[in-house]
Amino acid sequence: MTRVTPGDKGHAQLVWTRAPSVGSNREVSSSYRFSGPFLARLLALGLAAIGVLVLALVLLAVTLSLPGAVLTTGVLLATAAVVVLGVLARRGAVVVRFDETGYRIRHVRGAGVQQAEWKQVEDVAAGTVGGARCVVLRLRDGRTSTVPVTLLAGRPEDFVTDLQEHLNRGHGYRRVSG
Repeated sequence: MTRVTPGDKGHAQLVWTRAPSVGSNREVSSSYRFSGPFLARLLALGLAAIGVLVLALVLLAVTLSLPGAVLTTGVLLATAAVVVLGVLARRGAVVVRFDETGYRIRHVRGAGVQQAEWKQVEDVAAGTVGGARCVVLRLRDGRTSTVPVTLLAGRPEDFVTDLQEHLNRGHGYRRVSG
């Protein structure tokens, strides 16, 4: 399949062409993590929940005259939970991963199809789903994958450009130099 666009002097200029059937020896993959602001909101929610649990434990311990060891154990567990939340937030989980064969989406509720090969992708559309900017990958069998780009670290435009490049390589297209 070849796409052409008009050149400067009215002639068609070749822009893309199907790659030869031999595979590329260059592995290219991309990973996208949750954005910092999203992780901060998630961490704040977790800290608030832990605080409410500690407060409930203190009230329960005072009301029922529980031994101090129960309260101490609860506070130590809450402290450990805060440390674990901090470490997880700092690492940031990979949400979307592109490689030469396809894509994988993780940790996104309602994403639809979480993994597919590039050759299964029919088209890609950008839009708003539930008030969030999303990219929707429609597969040949009618199923879809939805990626909320506002939750990802980096610029949504860079994500879309990278997605287009992986799709083109996955479908066998390559840029013509010239």
